[in-house]
Amino acid sequence: MFYDHKQIEQKWQKFWEENQTYKTENNSTKPKFYVLDMFPYPSGAGLHVGHPLGYIASDIYARFKRHQGFNVLHPIGYDSFGLPAEQYAIQTGQHPAITTEQNITRYEEQLRKIGFSFDWSREVRTSDASYYKWTQWIFIELFHSWYNKTSDKAESIQTLVEHFSKFGTENLNAVQNDELNFTAEEWNAADENKKQDILLNYRLAYRAETTVNWCPALGTVLANDEVKDGKSERGGYPVFQKKMMQWSMRITAYSERLLNGLKTLDWPQPLKDSQEYWIGKSQGASVRFKIQDTRTETSDNQQPTTDNQIEVFTTRPDTIFGATFMVLAPENPLVSTLTTAEQKYEVENYIEETSKKTERDRMADVKNVSGAFTGSYAVNPFTGKNIPIYISDYVLMGYGTGAVMAVPAHDERDHRFAKKFGLEIINVIENDFDIQEESYDSKDSVCVNSEFLNGLNYNDAKAKIISEIEKMGIGHGTTNYRQRDAIFSRQRYWGEPVPVYYKEGMPYTLPVSALPLELPEVEKYLPTEDGDPPLGNAKNFAWDEEKLMVVSCQLIDNKTVFPIELSTMPGWAGSSWYFLRYMDPKNDGEFCAKDLSDYWGQVDLYIGGSEHATGHLLYSRFWNMFLKDRGYINQDEPFQKLINQGMILGMSAYLKKLSNSGEFIDAKYEQELNSKRMNNSLNLFERELFDKNLDERTNSLSTYHIPFDIKFLKSENIVDLEKLKEWRSDFKEGKYIFGDYKDGEFHIEREVEKMSKSKYNVVNPDDIAEEYGADCLRLYEMFLGPLEQSKPWNTQGLSGVYGFLKKFYNLYFEGDNFSVSDEEPTKAELKVLHTLIKKFTFDIQNFSFNTSVSQFMIAVNELQKMKCNKRAILEPLAVIISPYAPHICEELWEKLGKNTSIEFEKLPELNEAYLVEDEINYPVSFNGKMKFTLALAADLDAKQIEEIAMSNEKVQEILAGATPKKIIIVPKKIINIVF
Repeated sequence: MFYDHKQIEQKWQKFWEENQTYKTENNSTKPKFYVLDMFPYPSGAGLHVGHPLGYIASDIYARFKRHQGFNVLHPIGYDSFGLPAEQYAIQTGQHPAITTEQNITRYEEQLRKIGFSFDWSREVRTSDASYYKWTQWIFIELFHSWYNKTSDKAESIQTLVEHFSKFGTENLNAVQNDELNFTAEEWNAADENKKQDILLNYRLAYRAETTVNWCPALGTVLANDEVKDGKSERGGYPVFQKKMMQWSMRITAYSERLLNGLKTLDWPQPLKDSQEYWIGKSQGASVRFKIQDTRTETSDNQQPTTDNQIEVFTTRPDTIFGATFMVLAPENPLVSTLTTAEQKYEVENYIEETSKKTERDRMADVKNVSGAFTGSYAVNPFTGKNIPIYISDYVLMGYGTGAVMAVPAHDERDHRFAKKFGLEIINVIENDFDIQEESYDSKDSVCVNSEFLNGLNYNDAKAKIISEIEKMGIGHGTTNYRQRDAIFSRQRYWGEPVPVYYKEGMPYTLPVSALPLELPEVEKYLPTEDGDPPLGNAKNFAWDEEKLMVVSCQLIDNKTVFPIELSTMPGWAGSSWYFLRYMDPKNDGEFCAKDLSDYWGQVDLYIGGSEHATGHLLYSRFWNMFLKDRGYINQDEPFQKLINQGMILGMSAYLKKLSNSGEFIDAKYEQELNSKRMNNSLNLFERELFDKNLDERTNSLSTYHIPFDIKFLKSENIVDLEKLKEWRSDFKEGKYIFGDYKDGEFHIEREVEKMSKSKYNVVNPDDIAEEYGADCLRLYEMFLGPLEQSKPWNTQGLSGVYGFLKKFYNLYFEGDNFSVSDEEPTKAELKVLHTLIKKFTFDIQNFSFNTSVSQFMIAVNELQKMKCNKRAILEPLAVIISPYAPHICEELWEKLGKNTSIEFEKLPELNEAYLVEDEINYPVSFNGKMKFTLALAADLDAKQIEEIAMSNEKVQEILAGATPKKIIIVPKKIINIVF
């Protein structure tokens, strides 16, 4: 029977949509299972075949759980705020909402064609006002919360106000920016503006001056994970360090809980390690070094430093006797006061250079040593020596205090710095190293040259020195975290407006009843002439405190009408809670009803890329913990099990072009020429090519790659030059050097790499679905290899999977007629089925989707050989294969006489009895060499096996009258006769 995949797939996709087959009811009488994909950003390029990999895997698992009787939540939505749509708006003037809507339409069309069992009725879009209303509401909740370290959770800011009004800061145990001290009387006497300023020191969403990654070309602040090698991940524009007033989220309040929570999660260990490293817990001591002012001249803006001292955090206080200099981050506010007039020019130049590097660059560039001397000195509190104070980019303002005590003998970076600037290196840990040449960083030794610490091991010395530091009143033992508070504002248009207005310079949130604060219309999407963010171009974006509404900016009088915040929220805001909105997407009265969040709870299976380890996955955990603290949800963590799918890689095609003379050269010929040069067998023409294009480093032809669209390939490594020349003028006008080959073709080079429009190696899933069908695409992507691994795409492999589907389909037909028998199946047929059931169940529970597909093929081949058409076999077979290939299985299910979707049919149960072997083929060996096999009943014991074997004619023939010295029988395994 002809397998018409187009007709079948169109039919069932229409059926699923019209009948809302995958719509999920909130049925608390059934056990739930929540399967979620990281929702996509709807780019203009649409999906390529690499994008659906994770979606297919999650869809298979969602269908499997439905077959098991679970109420499955498997929704889809779009992370639809983002830079690309805004960049397009800047270039064209087209509103980002229009571009985004067009892109989403395209995405949905592609996703529906692949046959995903999404509940489309729950679709969310982060750029819809009905959605970001609740993103804004969460921001307001964070703004009106503080973190109580005593209860170890976030609480309403009102409880903090009550504490201040009764006790001031006495016995306050809060996470804060600065440690403040005031009495209840001072608080109660303060005016409203002063109180608001104090509260900003404690709020979980707060505004403060922060060093940020500023990208002038994009006109916005970027998160650390949006910057790669000093450039923006989007567009590759230069990024600089800059101080700005920014909104931040106090994620550091949750550092310890975020670390501990990892222990409860079934996540890939590398991803857990990434978060653990990012959070960066370390234990040590905070120590204050007194500044020794030896300056004869002062800088123009010099002021006395706070308490005339520098505070450092160190994980190795046991090495303090070896601290021979101090290093401050260039951004440290103390730098300007410490810098002498003589050093001012050098210091300011160094600070300017450092501003061009991101923190990630500075952390990664460990071998490039640089710095500048401030001209000032501090006093080592234990040696009494004056030690010079430097600035260097290897010290980060956001980690610890932005200052370090440098112990060059026992820290690699300090050692490099000391060698560069000729600073003293003192050994304080016993070792056999020449510490003038390299540092000894180990903790596995004892202290030397350290007075009262001498002879103590690391742990004892650390405890002793911290005790002394505390006795001297110059510091204390403490725990520190590398993680910084998350910058939350972006100077962009296409993002959630921050629901804040400013009165007397202080931020106030809009009332919840006024949400959503919608994005206003603007004439252009660039910053204003005054340097304000794009929202500064809006004509109607001011808050009337009396009318409780947004009004014209011209009405701002700072009495009743006030300016609204012009920054928008970052890309991660809407994605930090979307998994909760899917539970209750149409609720206009709350972000998610409590009974529904209680029912659906955690996401049971989350599939997405590992690139989100220290971005989305960390922020989502933070917001989830906050919402639990405030009583809105009950679960501690959002995602119980996480799988990072690998990438499907493209096979790029490249022409080779000579670097200097500019001709395109046959790639195969190029390789031959490089070999001929090694053998001194070049002809005159070839020697001239090398004269013009020699790469002296490699002693070979100097060429570079020019990518072209893989649709212009004739075969694996041959390009269709005529079509290529029609495509682009540079190819049409180019000169080509052919090799002397019989086929007369032009050979190119292939390379396996990430699919990308710029590499022209993208394969469109629509084309695959059109030619082979969505079921074939789904099966093939799973068949390529383990889900977590990256693997190359090869369209040629589709024909094998398509052949399997035709063979599977035709099991149910005799010629062109549907033909299924109600006869009882044979033992052999039942064995094939139950072998498949066992393998399928094991594989899918272990997410080994590729091996399941292999077993499908084995089972169908065996059943075809048996000419099996038994209903008792073919009905459960369709159910088993349906999660992978739902269209074809729905079609067969209907033809089997069923009037309901196969989707909710119970999975066939495994009966191990059908897998018991009736007969065993024993290998019979003589002196360890196998001679033949002997078929015996499976239930025989060793004695019975020996008797049958010794009476066998072949055995007697080989023994030729010899008496066996030993007969080794392993039931169900082997027979070995030693003679």
